[in-house]
Amino acid sequence: MEYNPRNIEQKWNEYWEKNDTYKVKNGGDKPKFYVLDMFPYPSGAGLHVGHPLGYIASDIFSRYKKLKGFNVLHPMGFDSFGLPAEQYAIQTGQHPAVTTETNIATYIKQLKKIGFSYDWSREVRTSEPNYYKWTQWIFMQLFNHYYDKNANKALAISDLTSIFSKEGNKNVQAVCDEDTPIFTTAEWNEMNEEAQQMMLLKYRLTYPNESMVNFCPALGMVLANDEIKDGVSERGGYPVVQKRMKQWSMRITAYADRLIDGLNEVDWSDSLKEQQRNWIGRSQGASVKFSSLNPSEGGTSNVEAVAQGLDPEEDLLNSQNINSTSNQKVLPSGEDLGGAVIEVFTTRVDTIYGVSFMVLAPEHELVASLTTAAQKEEVEAYQKWAASRSEIDRMSEAKTVSGAFTGSYVINPFNEEKVPIYIADYVLANYGTGAVMGVPSGDQRDWNFATHFGLPIVPILDAQKDIDQQADATKEGKYINSGIINGLNYKEATATLTAWLEERGLGKGKIQYRLRNAVFSRQRYWGEPVPAFFKGDIPYLIQESELPLVLPEVDKYLPTETGEPPLGRAKDWKYERSTMPGWAGSSWYWYRYMDAQNENEFASKEAIDYWKAVDLYVGGTEHATGHLLYSRFWNHFLYDLGKVPEREFAKKLVNQGMIQGRSLFLLLKSGRRFHVNVSLIDEKDRLFQSVYNKMIESDNRFDGIDGENDIPWLQDENGKNYVTCKAEVEKMSKSKFNVVNPDDMVDKYGADCFRMYEMFLGPIEQAKPWDTNGISGVAGFLRKLWSLFYNVEKGITIVSEEEPTKDELKALHQCIKDVTGDIERFSLNTCVSNFMKCVNELKKLNCSKRLILNDLSILIAPFAPYVAEELWATLGNEPSVHHQSYPIANNDYLVSDTVSYPIAINGKTRDVVDFAADATQADIEAYVLSNEKLLKHLEGKTPKKIIFVKGRMVNVVI
Repeated sequence: MEYNPRNIEQKWNEYWEKNDTYKVKNGGDKPKFYVLDMFPYPSGAGLHVGHPLGYIASDIFSRYKKLKGFNVLHPMGFDSFGLPAEQYAIQTGQHPAVTTETNIATYIKQLKKIGFSYDWSREVRTSEPNYYKWTQWIFMQLFNHYYDKNANKALAISDLTSIFSKEGNKNVQAVCDEDTPIFTTAEWNEMNEEAQQMMLLKYRLTYPNESMVNFCPALGMVLANDEIKDGVSERGGYPVVQKRMKQWSMRITAYADRLIDGLNEVDWSDSLKEQQRNWIGRSQGASVKFSSLNPSEGGTSNVEAVAQGLDPEEDLLNSQNINSTSNQKVLPSGEDLGGAVIEVFTTRVDTIYGVSFMVLAPEHELVASLTTAAQKEEVEAYQKWAASRSEIDRMSEAKTVSGAFTGSYVINPFNEEKVPIYIADYVLANYGTGAVMGVPSGDQRDWNFATHFGLPIVPILDAQKDIDQQADATKEGKYINSGIINGLNYKEATATLTAWLEERGLGKGKIQYRLRNAVFSRQRYWGEPVPAFFKGDIPYLIQESELPLVLPEVDKYLPTETGEPPLGRAKDWKYERSTMPGWAGSSWYWYRYMDAQNENEFASKEAIDYWKAVDLYVGGTEHATGHLLYSRFWNHFLYDLGKVPEREFAKKLVNQGMIQGRSLFLLLKSGRRFHVNVSLIDEKDRLFQSVYNKMIESDNRFDGIDGENDIPWLQDENGKNYVTCKAEVEKMSKSKFNVVNPDDMVDKYGADCFRMYEMFLGPIEQAKPWDTNGISGVAGFLRKLWSLFYNVEKGITIVSEEEPTKDELKALHQCIKDVTGDIERFSLNTCVSNFMKCVNELKKLNCSKRLILNDLSILIAPFAPYVAEELWATLGNEPSVHHQSYPIANNDYLVSDTVSYPIAINGKTRDVVDFAADATQADIEAYVLSNEKLLKHLEGKTPKKIIFVKGRMVNVVI
C-alpha cells in the first residue's frame, strides 16, 4: 500500500469532525493547560505559508500536552473587525459582514486542511454581536470606574461621588487629569449635573477628550501608528496629517507602574519585556514652570515686574544670591503678570542653568498666542509641514534638525535669563506637556538644535570636566557657577532645586511616563459601536439591558458630506458616531474561549476559575507594544473588578519569527521600484512581458536572476541601465506578489510534510526565507517512516510481533528522550532531525516490530497527526492516536555495551575502535600495540607515552 497523503488526510479529517476528537470540556480530573494563538484578521488573501508557522508550533505543543495527560484548551477565532473589510466595502458597496464571512470560511477551510486540533465549537468572532456585547460591557465598566492610588486598584465612580459630596476632593488620591482643580464639599454640591459630570470625566478610566491624532483625509479616519508607513497610510498610501480631534481615550497610564511590575511575573523574552518597559517609559524628575513674555504687550514677565518696582524679596530663598549674567531677580510666586506659564518635565533638573532655548510642539495650544507678527508666516508654514508627518517619523533620531522661532521668550526661574521659544516637530503635543527645555551642553539632540540655529551653549559643569563628557560628569563631579547648587553633587543638586521649586509653586517633583492614554475612537463603520450617547458635551451610557448595541445599516461606508463618521449616515442613530479601535475585541478574547456560548456574562466564574490564565501564548513580536500592552491593561482592570483570578493573562509567551518570501521588482533610475506579479502581467506591457519571457527562459524561477547584477536586456540604446531587475527576500505580502499559498504545498506534499517542513526550516523564534529546496527531504522521510509498516511494492503490512533488540530499543528511546526535551524547550526544528535519525536507524535494523512502532506512532503524532493516525490504525489499535499516553524514555535502554574510541598517533586519528564498556586502560593499550594497522604508523618507534581518556579517546605519542 503506497503512502497517499491526500486520501489519508481526507479520511481522518472526516473522522475527527464526526467524532469530536478535539472537543474540550471544562473541568475534570486532569490538570489543565491553555495554549493560545494570536488570532488572525481574516483578509481576502487567505493564509500564506508564513501564517501557520506559529499555529503549527502551538498545535504540536497542544497535542504533546494532551498525550502527557493534560486537559488542553487550544481554540481559534477571528479578529474580524477592521479597516481592510471596510475599504473593500467602500470600493464595492458590499457590506463588510458579507466579505468577512467569506474570508473566514476560506481561513477555516485552510486551517482544517493543515490538521490543527482546534475545538471549533469554541470559535469566536469579534464582529459578532454576541461577542462584542461583552466588549461593550467592559467599556461600560471602565467608564464607571476610576483608579484610586491608595487602594492601588480601580474603584467605582459612585464611591468617588460619595467622597466628593462629603469632603470634596482635597484628600482624594486618584489618577486624574493634570488640570483637575481642588474643590470643597460645598463647591461640589453647588455644581449642576453638567458641571459634576464634566468633573467626573477627569477621573473616569475611559472618557472623551481632545487629542492630537493621525488623521487620513482620504480615508476619513484616525489611524494608529502601526497603520502608517513613511507618512502615508499603509493601506492605500494616502497622506496622513496630525489633527486635534475629540476622541474617546483609555486611561492606561493609571496602570503604568503595575504594567511594569507585572513583567516580573511572566515568562516572556527579555527583549519583549524591555520593549514594553521602554514604551511605558517611567521617568523620575521634576516639572518646572517658565513664565513667558507676552509679545502682544511688549514683553511683560514676572522678571520684568522687578523693574516695575514690585518687591519679590520676601519670597526669595533666604535672601540667597542667585548667580546670573543678569542683575534682575525672579518673582518666584509663579503668578502670571502678562505672559503664559509653560510647564516642562525634565529628568535632569540639575541642568536647568544650562537652558538656552525652549521648544514647543507645533500643535501646542499656546503657539498662536506666543507667535509674533514678524514670525507668523514662518511658524504657520512650519506647522502645516509638521502636521503632514506621522509621530514615528517625528520621533526618529535620524531626522534632520528643523524648527521655527516664535519671536517670544520665557524666563528661566533660576537665573532670570531670557530664553527664546521655538517650535519643532520632534516635540509631540500629547507627550508630557508638549514642551521641552533645551540644554545643549547636556543633550546631543539639544546640542544639534542649538548648533543649527546658532543658539548659545551654556556650560553647566565643573570647568575642569571635558564638555563632551558632561552628561556623565554631572553625576560624578560638583557644579560651579550654578546658582543655589554651587558646590553640590548631582543628588544634592536635584533635591535642592526640586525643593526650591515646590516652596515657590514653580514646580514639583514628578514621575512621568512615556506611555500616553490610548486613543479609543476610529471614524469608521466596521467596528464595535460605543454604548454611549451625548447630552451636549456630556456622555452617558446606555442601559446594560440594551446590550448589544448593534451596528446600524448605512447607505455608504464613507464619512458624511459634513465630515462626520459613517455612522452619521444611519437613520435615527442617537449614539456615539465613532466606533472602537481594532484592539478592543482582541484585549479579552481568551476568556470568551473558556465559555464561548454564554449569553449572561463574558464567561462564567466556574470556567474562568478552571482555566485561570493562558499557559502558553504564541504570536508575533510586532504586537509587543500594541495588543499585548492593551490586553494586559484590560486584564489588570478585570482583576480589580474581581472578574478574573490572575493579573497577567499569559504566563509564557513565545514569539515566532517571520517567514519571508523572495520578491522580484523593477528598479527605476529614480529609485522607485515596482514589484512584478508574474501571474498578472499585462500582455500589452512590453517591459513586464520581457521580464516574464526571461523568467520563462530560466524555468520561471526567481533564483535564475542575480539580485546584484543588472540585466543587459533592460538597457537603452546607448547601453545604459535605466531599469534594473532585482530579487530580494522580504516580508511576505500580497502587495509584493511573493506570497506562497499553503494550500498548494499541502496539495503537492501533504499536510504532515508541510507541518514538519515549516518546523524544520529553523528555530521557531528566528526569521527565515521560504525555500522549498528541502521539502522533498521531509517528504522522503515520511515515505521511509511508512515503509517501516508497509511493503509498498507488495501492498502488505509487515508489522512483526517479535521482541525488539537492544539496538532497536536504544534507537526508539533515544528519540523519545531527545524529542521530549526539545519540545519542552520549544526547539521544534531539532525534533524533526531526531525523528529522521531514529527512522534511519530503524530502517537499517530492518525493524518493523509492533512494540517499537506503537510508541513511534504516538511520539510523532503531534508533528504529523494524519500519518500517525493512519499508522496507529494499521497496527490494529482503536483510534485515536491523539488520545493515547505519551511514551516515556527508559534510560536503561540507553546504556551502551560498547564505547567507541578514536585512536590517534601524535594527535592524528588513525582508527575508531569499539571496546567493551568495562574495558580497562591496559586492555586498550594492549590492543593498540598489537594491531598491525596501527603499528605501521609507529614507524618502528617505541611510544613515549599513551594518553588515555576513559570513554573518550586514546593518543599515542612517539
